[in-house]
Amino acid sequence: MGFRRSAAVIVMLATSAPVAVALSAPQTQAESNAATSAPASATSAPASASSTAAPSSTENASKAAEAALAQLQSVKTRPGDAKAGQAKAAACGACHGMDGNSTDPQYPKLAGQNEQYIVSQLMRFKSGTRQNAIMQGMASTLAPQDMHDVGAYFAAQKRLPGVADEKLASDGEKLYRDGDASRGIPACMACHGPDGAGNPGWRVPNIGGQHADYVQTQLKAWHDGASWGSDTHAKIMPAIAQHLTEQDISAVSSYVEGLHAAPETKATTRPNAID
Repeated sequence: MGFRRSAAVIVMLATSAPVAVALSAPQTQAESNAATSAPASATSAPASASSTAAPSSTENASKAAEAALAQLQSVKTRPGDAKAGQAKAAACGACHGMDGNSTDPQYPKLAGQNEQYIVSQLMRFKSGTRQNAIMQGMASTLAPQDMHDVGAYFAAQKRLPGVADEKLASDGEKLYRDGDASRGIPACMACHGPDGAGNPGWRVPNIGGQHADYVQTQLKAWHDGASWGSDTHAKIMPAIAQHLTEQDISAVSSYVEGLHAAPETKATTRPNAID
């Protein structure tokens, strides 16, 4: 389950269109005559194209955001430079930690996150397809190459492991590894892998060791209808999360926090046998 937490309150845009009806204006004689002499067919004629409902400002904003995202994605870039990215990521440290290990669970750990996923989310923030007041401001100053450099820097950092709640771990593990076909819930590991490392090629995030609070917040938002765009990739998690109960979300979020890759072991060498 790919998640990415808002660093602040999600900005909700709503539009209203109050309709003013003039009831007190007197009707002129010409208007009265025209009204009484108008053919009956005029009142039943279908509305012209010019009188049909125009797209709402929300729809227009959504289309503009999608167009901006496509433009960002079309820019040619080089693989990220972690050294250059360190300086560019300095401002990120206030929330995410200088090494990408945030201490506040409302902000996601970026250490060990794959470059491709970080880039994809920064582009969504900048374009407005993923809305967050703080992150949109931070991403607005970054060019696509900057995003790759920042992503490369955090990808090179080591994520500190978390700890799962033992009371939730069993149920969370079952959902993560097996899913629940009867409820249309696929196994999380099918995309995120057995240790939660994700899939960089398909922009699936590394969620192993991620803060349970952050994961839970994102799953609840998706469950309630939030989306980070209208493209196929953005629709995956909302479609899955809508089948999760509150208990499911708590369990799998906690289990994810306790996930981590097996420790690397140094290969031991044996001396050549002497005949």
